[in-house]
Amino acid sequence: MSNVSIYRLGLMWVLGAGLAVPLMAAPLDEALKPLPAIAVLDPAKVELGRQLFNEPRLSVNNTLSCASCHHLETSGADDKAFSLGFDGKPVSLNTPTVFNASLNFKQFWDGRVNTLQAQVEHVVISPVEMGSDWKTVVQNLSSLPVYQNAFKQAYADGVTAANVQDALATYERTLLTPNSRFDQYLLGNTEILTIQEKYGYQRFKDYGCIACHQGVNIGGNMFQKFGVMGDYFKARGNPLESDLGRYLVTQDEEDRHVFKVPSLRNVAVTAPYFHDASAKTLEEAVDVMFKYQLGRTPSQEDKDLIIQFLKTLTGEWAGKPL
Repeated sequence: MSNVSIYRLGLMWVLGAGLAVPLMAAPLDEALKPLPAIAVLDPAKVELGRQLFNEPRLSVNNTLSCASCHHLETSGADDKAFSLGFDGKPVSLNTPTVFNASLNFKQFWDGRVNTLQAQVEHVVISPVEMGSDWKTVVQNLSSLPVYQNAFKQAYADGVTAANVQDALATYERTLLTPNSRFDQYLLGNTEILTIQEKYGYQRFKDYGCIACHQGVNIGGNMFQKFGVMGDYFKARGNPLESDLGRYLVTQDEEDRHVFKVPSLRNVAVTAPYFHDASAKTLEEAVDVMFKYQLGRTPSQEDKDLIIQFLKTLTGEWAGKPL
């Protein structure tokens, strides 16, 4: 065998003869995990769910669809502090992104339901969101040949409330945003992040952010009190019923001001932040977290590094960066 010079460039072995061979890097062993591949799902149910996601007939006055508040072309939410319900009035909580919601252990800020199907059920009948009822929704959809045919292809029993909820949940399971630069890093492409972004990730771990923002969705898998190290609500003022969080579900005093920890995936594009939309920028949100959740005062450099890291969590939808 002839002598050929071999050297490494990025994730390739490059031979002196000009041949580049991919180098298979091992995934990193980290507490944070890359997004899984989208599951193989029934295409008829996925397509039906997509149509229903964009269907305003789910609301009582045919004005509001899921897509009205969950903009898939941008953040999976909207840019309002509080989305508008069917009556044009703002709801009481900031709308979370629908992207990667299937990976959360509970749904809604207060975690009152366990499944995407139940989340759909609640939103449709909510008096401040879609304001409808399931009997009316089924009647409206059953009257349209396009839905008669689509449901017949996907479900043996046709148009039912359970099937509407299942189709929407099936579609939402496809709404994952893979290929963030941080995911690529976790999968072994350690050169894709800058040194500052890597330092930011280390600071994220060192300061303890990772204690709550963990796992595959970098959050979304536990409850936490808002204001562990200080009274956030007293400092903010103007207390609201929605600030009570999970207490409204359980009536347990220990659940006062407790919320589902949000996912940090795509956090750079999902402003404003928190259930009350009080943080208008990512920088403000990081300041609040340090003060009221961690009780620590970082240097400006450390905050800047963490924000640089958080920006690496933005993934792709439909093959395009968010």
